[in-house]
Amino acid sequence: MAAFFHRKYKRREALPGSWARIIQSRVPYAAGLGEKEMVTLNFLVAAFIRKIRFEGCRGMAVNDEVRVVIAAQACLLILGGAKDAYAGLRSVLVYPDTFIAPSVEREGEWMVNETEEARSGEFWTQGHVILSWDDVLFSVSRPRDGYNVVFHEFAHLIDHQTGASQGMEGELHAGAFKRAFFREYRKLADARNRRGRTWLDPYGAESPAEF
Repeated sequence: MAAFFHRKYKRREALPGSWARIIQSRVPYAAGLGEKEMVTLNFLVAAFIRKIRFEGCRGMAVNDEVRVVIAAQACLLILGGAKDAYAGLRSVLVYPDTFIAPSVEREGEWMVNETEEARSGEFWTQGHVILSWDDVLFSVSRPRDGYNVVFHEFAHLIDHQTGASQGMEGELHAGAFKRAFFREYRKLADARNRRGRTWLDPYGAESPAEF
């Protein structure tokens, strides 16, 4: 598996000034980074945009703002390591707003319900991430509300690349992490069942993989 980010790019993957300004003005999660972390994030974003194909869907125009806002959030997830986590990523598809996707639900051993539902994001194991631009902008406009569609879908991708896409298997999910994972997962599930307020989106209590 080819590395997503390699040290040989470190000297030549300079981030254009206009892209750096987009991160500063549109990605509030980057505001708390130190100088060295910010330099690393810039290199990762440059490498991400160089390697990954962005495609607009249903008339969506993909410009530098779209690429940088999405890439910066995706790269924040791998800032401290796991830099090969996106090696299998082929493209990011961007819709202007929510999109309709097929949904399959099993009822018992033999019954299957096939429906359609509106979604803000989706991850495909073939190496594609699909996002609603409206929901991307909503996420960055409210950085403390526990909802972020870019983090969510790219976390699915990292989980798939490093484990079994179950939210608990693989090289990143062992020992102290696993214990903390299930402790917090149970807290979220209990709060949702009590209809209490939660910081994380209650959707995370659907399953360990969604958490």
